[in-house]
Amino acid sequence: MAEAKPSVKPATTVQAKKSSNAISYLAPLLCIVAGYVIWRFVLGAGSNFKVGSEHGGFWPEREGPKSAIYNMYLGGIVVPILIGTFLTCITFIIERFLTISKATGTGNNGDFIRKVQYHLANKNVDAALSECDKQKGSVGNVMKAGLHRYKEMISNTELSTEQKVLAIQKEVEEATALELPMLEKNLVFLSTIASVATLLGLFGTVLGMIRSFSALGQGEGGGDAAGKLSQGISEALYNTALGIGTSAFAIIFYNIFTTRIDGITYGIDESGFTLTQSFASQYK
Repeated sequence: MAEAKPSVKPATTVQAKKSSNAISYLAPLLCIVAGYVIWRFVLGAGSNFKVGSEHGGFWPEREGPKSAIYNMYLGGIVVPILIGTFLTCITFIIERFLTISKATGTGNNGDFIRKVQYHLANKNVDAALSECDKQKGSVGNVMKAGLHRYKEMISNTELSTEQKVLAIQKEVEEATALELPMLEKNLVFLSTIASVATLLGLFGTVLGMIRSFSALGQGEGGGDAAGKLSQGISEALYNTALGIGTSAFAIIFYNIFTTRIDGITYGIDESGFTLTQSFASQYK
């Protein structure tokens, strides 16, 4: 009775990437603190108002802004939170832009895959690996992992062609599983800000309206009271403007980044298809 050969499962060459995500925890907190500092000590500086008092602790009373921009201080305590939210949005936009730009690599992904296909058609795996080193992006990283397994499978005599193709495919899938989370990480902050910023703005506006009508109810009425009410409503609407502006900014860049990630994902899928089809056709 012939002894069956055990199936060989080569160890993966893909190594997990170690990356710190401290920015996810520190950035929102630091940006909120920075937002308060800007609101309290820049917009709310005593020199920016005609009448001011240092009483009130973290929210001193101010009246008569010398410029329209200082009305933001009078918009209320939600304004520093909105400023912090906007700064958080900017922080993650910069972080994602740098990460995704690096993942995109150099050159066009379509041209890169065509060059690899050309080298594989000529059975020059080393030249294909060299192209991966030049590409320096996520598509290149996945292709490189697959090519290393591709090269091993050429000299492997224990597996069938179908098993070799499956081994290459598995290697590509494992490399992809490491690359995609890195691309999508922290996008949740932009999507959350896109939803929450508008609600925060409306919340601040409602608080400002309550404060304005409360002051009107305690006044004597007349034209002066109507003027103060109009001013109070104007100040409250700064919250809405900040919230809508921040939300629009987050939505725009979220869509830009997801579009670029989709392009990289398509290149990764095409690279895996290229490797398996090339091996299956040339090493039957």
